Amino acid sequence: MNRGAAFVVGGTGGLGSAVCHRLVSDWDGIAIGYRSSSDKAQAVIETLGDAADKALAIPCDLMNWHSIDAGIRAAIDRFGAIGTMIFASGVEIPQPFVSQIVEDQWREVIEVELIGFTRIVSATLPHFRAQGFGNFVSVVSVANYCFPPGDALSSVPKAGIEALGRAIAKEEGRYGIRANMVAPGIIDAGLGADFLKTLYTPKIWETQRKRIALQRFGGGDDIAEAVAFLASDRAQYITGQTLIVDGGFSL
Repeated sequence: MNRGAAFVVGGTGGLGSAVCHRLVSDWDGIAIGYRSSSDKAQAVIETLGDAADKALAIPCDLMNWHSIDAGIRAAIDRFGAIGTMIFASGVEIPQPFVSQIVEDQWREVIEVELIGFTRIVSATLPHFRAQGFGNFVSVVSVANYCFPPGDALSSVPKAGIEALGRAIAKEEGRYGIRANMVAPGIIDAGLGADFLKTLYTPKIWETQRKRIALQRFGGGDDIAEAVAFLASDRAQYITGQTLIVDGGFSL
């Protein structure tokens, strides 16, 4: 039986909102972390229907540890405990080749995604330790297993997130704390949906689709289901792992 609430960092994004929809029935409540748009967070809550009263929109600025800490405390005040911390946030980025990336772009993605995740971890771990349970699930990228040219800005910080997730699993398991990752392939949701419409030609995307063993692009629900599993007690003996959800793209 899952204990506590789920906290979804980046809950207003395409994948994050799908995760919120999937998790709201599994947990005591759901905290929807957002950076700047409370309207978007409220819009996600409104789509939860009868479960909307189990949700709480919480400001959570990944650039500010105190904002994160205050958000976590607000969620605990409302729900009593946080059972899973989902990291589904990221920077909206183009797809430049490495030779075209400038330093400011590297700094932005590393500061928001990788350093942002370290802030989430440092603010969350004391609560997980005190309650004797809790887990992290981070949404990363299949690019670290099957690299598509132009994806370095996305994959490099997520490789660091994976490494930190494994460190958490190894060091914090003695306290009943787990950490796992989900690596999406080509997903028709969020930023991926924008790429399918604006990046490359339909012919190129059709070629990519045919490379996938299951012959289709994934949806937000596919990622949300994997996140829900790893966050739940069904995965209580799984930690430090990355679940690749790509329909066989990386085979």
